[in-house]
Amino acid sequence: MRIGVDLGGTKIESIALAPDGAVLARRRVPTPRGDYAGTVRAVAGLVAALEAELSGRGSVGIGTPGAVSARTGTMKNCNSVWLNGRPLARDLEAALGRPVRLANDANCFALSEAVDGAARGAEVVFGVILGTGVGGGVVVHGRPLAGANAIAGEWGHNPLPWPRDDERPGPPCYCGRAGCIETWLSGPALAADHLRTTGLRLTAEAIAAEAAAGDATCTATLARYAERLGRALAHVVNILDPDVIVLGGGVSNIEALYTRVPEQWARYVFSDAVATRLARNVIGDASGVRGAAWLWNDAPEEPR
Repeated sequence: MRIGVDLGGTKIESIALAPDGAVLARRRVPTPRGDYAGTVRAVAGLVAALEAELSGRGSVGIGTPGAVSARTGTMKNCNSVWLNGRPLARDLEAALGRPVRLANDANCFALSEAVDGAARGAEVVFGVILGTGVGGGVVVHGRPLAGANAIAGEWGHNPLPWPRDDERPGPPCYCGRAGCIETWLSGPALAADHLRTTGLRLTAEAIAAEAAAGDATCTATLARYAERLGRALAHVVNILDPDVIVLGGGVSNIEALYTRVPEQWARYVFSDAVATRLARNVIGDASGVRGAAWLWNDAPEEPR
């Protein structure tokens, strides 16, 4: 049995998977926002509840909003800021009495889709989350790539490549820079681009719906978005050359992207043809918690 926990900003979700990926049980609780000790207790409580329900013991993987610093062993880059600077892995291991594996939530998304989702069987997978922010994760031969600095796949805080004059310096980003990919390609960024261009305030979902219905201004906004996403993903293809790129997050539900983006990235990829496949996630909102469970997919038995 493999247990996964998705440590979100508003809820903590847990799942228990059988070896074949079948869901044995799942639970969720509200996240104790601002309360580090309460967060550790909540995770431990979810694991204990699943194991009591199933009368068994499992390995435990945790998907987190940040990453573990290789230098300090504490959390960094978490938008759930009460986790930053805390030894979350160590404290969870103490609370659970066993080893745990932690990975960034984008890595968990990519792993889930690589193991039994849209990229099943692919050797190199890049998973993209296009939601409130923009994240990315890399999976190679069924294992997430963390990197020397625990930031592999942090694609959203690179600059938008091949910027045009009207895209410089770009919108300000919370990281302190301007023009990051996240400021152009998140859901709020799509809405902000439409507002800047038309003066109309619409959500990303509404823009996509109006474009599908034939609205000219929304069609133009969506075309700009697809072209920028094509440029940004061409950069990934040129560096990583993945077999599959899987999109997740709310913006991934825009069906037009799956034809328009490959048309755009072909202009920027340094190759005579692009074999990389762009795919929509098949696991959906459960990708993060399933990917956390699959962090132990190389272990034949759960740790004792």
